[in-house]
Amino acid sequence: MSTAAAPDRAIHELRTMTGRGVAAGELGAAISAAIAPWVGHDALRLVGTSPATGLGQGSFSFWHRYEEELVRSLLAHRSAHGDPCRPSSLAGRRVPVGVAGPAIAARGTAFAACGAAFAACGAAGELRLLLRDERGVWGLLGLVRAGGARPFSPDDVRRAVQLGPALIALLRRHVTAGPLAPVVPALPAGLIVVDAGRTIRAVTPQARVWLDLLSGPDGPGVPPWLVPALVTALALDARENARAGASEDVAGSGADVLAGGGGRALICAPPAGFGRWLMMEAQTMDADGAGDVAVVIQSPAGALVLPSFCDWYGLTPRERQVLELLCRGAAPKQVARALGLSAYTVNDHLKALFRKTGAGGRDELMAAFTA
Repeated sequence: MSTAAAPDRAIHELRTMTGRGVAAGELGAAISAAIAPWVGHDALRLVGTSPATGLGQGSFSFWHRYEEELVRSLLAHRSAHGDPCRPSSLAGRRVPVGVAGPAIAARGTAFAACGAAFAACGAAGELRLLLRDERGVWGLLGLVRAGGARPFSPDDVRRAVQLGPALIALLRRHVTAGPLAPVVPALPAGLIVVDAGRTIRAVTPQARVWLDLLSGPDGPGVPPWLVPALVTALALDARENARAGASEDVAGSGADVLAGGGGRALICAPPAGFGRWLMMEAQTMDADGAGDVAVVIQSPAGALVLPSFCDWYGLTPRERQVLELLCRGAAPKQVARALGLSAYTVNDHLKALFRKTGAGGRDELMAAFTA
């Protein structure tokens, strides 16, 4: 394949992937295969989020050949030294991309420690691309090269950036191709306690059920080891938010849109992965984030789901206003009065909502917001 044809081929593959019915558990390998001829790599992670949920750990993810040892090493490094290429730092760049690994160790202590974490796991480094458009951040692409491979070059970075729009479109199609209303029963909320050493110290029976389902064969298709790592990473987010307070790094990350900033961090995952909306919220149990962090897993509904729902389905601000009032129990005539619109205009907005979401009517649309 010529390099001139490679981007078009890769973009075409990414754009048609969900339409070919690739299973969620196989998407990581399929995405990697599509990208590899254009940007060579040995492992991949693709994390999806919505602009309303913000950065942090994302809402769902696809993985291919990404080793547990590397994830744990990077978490330990981040806890001790920070992360010079974390999403919130990429967000401040004109082109939101960076390379972490041994090759950039000369830039300072944090970079050197990050490089050592990769080298210790036999990796040459990771190219990280924040997936961003005019509406906000939709996710992160991470490509890893094994030790001994050439470092990612500026040309690799340029090539990866060209894939950004197609990857955003893939993430949105994945979500909107999933069920609109819940297809699995709601579970009671569960609680997990993570201590300052990133160890899961306590798990309630309800949370254990959640963890087993998320890491089981009917879960969202991520490696089983990733679920506890995700919990500890979310706790680390909350602890860092508590320490940063109202600093520009936290306020600019978008994480406070739903989670409220401060010592909190949030994941709001759509039904495409698990069969219903899922929320994980971490809160520090002290003001400075030095102690334990409580992580709650629950089936959210209503206002908690609405911001991410509107993002994924591409609703306009007016359509969102109409949907908010419907979720509060308003009838179309009441929506018209509240917004100063005619009944015909509200009806047009309802038709647009049904078309964008695939709902067969108001009852089916409202079912998307049940707990």
